[in-house]
Amino acid sequence: LLLLLISESMANRDAVLSRIPEHKNDRIISLQSASVVYDLLTIALGRRGQYEMLSECLERAMKFAFEEFHLWYQFALSLMAAGKSARAVKVLKECIRLKPDDATIPLLAAKLCMGSLHWLEEAERFAKTVVDLGDKTSEFKAKGYLALGLTYSLQATDGKIRINTLMAHSLSPTDHLAAFYLALQLAISRQIPEALGYVRQALQLQGDDANSLHLLALLLSAQKHYHDALNIIDMALSEYPENFILLFTKVKLESLCRGPDEALLTCKHMLQIWKSCYNLTNPSDSGRGSSLLDRAIADRRQLNTITLPDFSDPETGSVHATSIAASRVEQALSEVASSLQSSAPKQGPLHPWMTLAQIWLHAAEVYIGIGKPAEATACTQEAANLFPMSHNVLYMRGQVAELRGNIDEAKRWYEEALSISPTHVKSMQRLALILHQLGRYSLAEKILRDAVQVNSTAHEVWNGLGEVLQAQGNDDAATECFLTALELEASSPVVPFTIIPRVL
Repeated sequence: LLLLLISESMANRDAVLSRIPEHKNDRIISLQSASVVYDLLTIALGRRGQYEMLSECLERAMKFAFEEFHLWYQFALSLMAAGKSARAVKVLKECIRLKPDDATIPLLAAKLCMGSLHWLEEAERFAKTVVDLGDKTSEFKAKGYLALGLTYSLQATDGKIRINTLMAHSLSPTDHLAAFYLALQLAISRQIPEALGYVRQALQLQGDDANSLHLLALLLSAQKHYHDALNIIDMALSEYPENFILLFTKVKLESLCRGPDEALLTCKHMLQIWKSCYNLTNPSDSGRGSSLLDRAIADRRQLNTITLPDFSDPETGSVHATSIAASRVEQALSEVASSLQSSAPKQGPLHPWMTLAQIWLHAAEVYIGIGKPAEATACTQEAANLFPMSHNVLYMRGQVAELRGNIDEAKRWYEEALSISPTHVKSMQRLALILHQLGRYSLAEKILRDAVQVNSTAHEVWNGLGEVLQAQGNDDAATECFLTALELEASSPVVPFTIIPRVL
């Protein structure tokens, strides 16, 4: 590696950049020498996972890169690997200009835009570029329609989603992803029988796909076949034992099927997996934390001002969701880490800490369900030590306060959660319930109507709205809300369907 870096330095020193005709041969030789060095650096640094250093090296290569697709593309890929998605998209635009007939480049750009960046209009443009290439890249046309359908899904435009995912499925009937995403969108729209048909098609094409198995389990839970759903999750975990999203769903299902003790054992198992996966524990913290689980509390110095996304926010279950779907959380974390102030101590990507906090919050939720406020408080405090400004942590504090009977304290926690995330439906629903108890019907009604706008499929919100309207004497409207709540509850999965990632 040292020799390669010395060679790079020499290639830069001896670079011939002049465009005049008599220097053409020297320029070509200089470019070829530099390209060989940078290709070898890419292999050496890529195998070591040192993508940050690789992107810096390739940035220095840009002096050679005028109209040179290979160097631009290498630079874009290194930026992607280093988690610098915004810059990668800009570089990919130059790659598209240099190779307009290559469909893989706009597909890559669309994937980045749909992921951590959440640039959905840009993603839509890139996906349309792939589709518009038409017969030039017929093998990628189905992928283009799939990308377009996913973009519309994230933009919550239901009609266009169906058209484009159906088009992708018809163009590529052997692609399990097209069938899977069509099933997922049908599930989000609560068309459960149709979704089951397509997810079974996806599993026939790719029987061990984790997301398809997860969706099948959630669809079974929506039909209230909880034991069957848990069996599917166990089967998926036998193939993917370190998949935390599957494990979070397992905790919910075990609470319903096998009782809280089994759910808490799964939480403990998740902590053990977390420690073995990330090995980020700090020995000085080994005596801290609740007595529920093994100690896995890490150095938290740079986490105090970062909010914690929820892997199962109910508002993301709506096709009208306004917040970023939980399934895109992990892709955004390296971007969050790189946006921290340079004075903060660097600890690498933050998704290990977010996952750890979610484990504590799931344990807290189990304890709240069995009426143990002390243990729930201890678990919530562990999550708060990591992310004190998380709306999910504040919401859980409110839940604990309600369990203790401290309504005023619970109200304050829910208000604080909403000040951080104004569209957090769980906090809106619980705050409205407290306001209803306090006789403040008009404000409770307004909050619940706002919550319905955020997530029109939350049956708890519709039920709460019905109770508030009934208390105000509006029986006809209340009856309508109660019927809507019953209908939605009948197709409600154990966790929102949008916990499943929607990425290319």
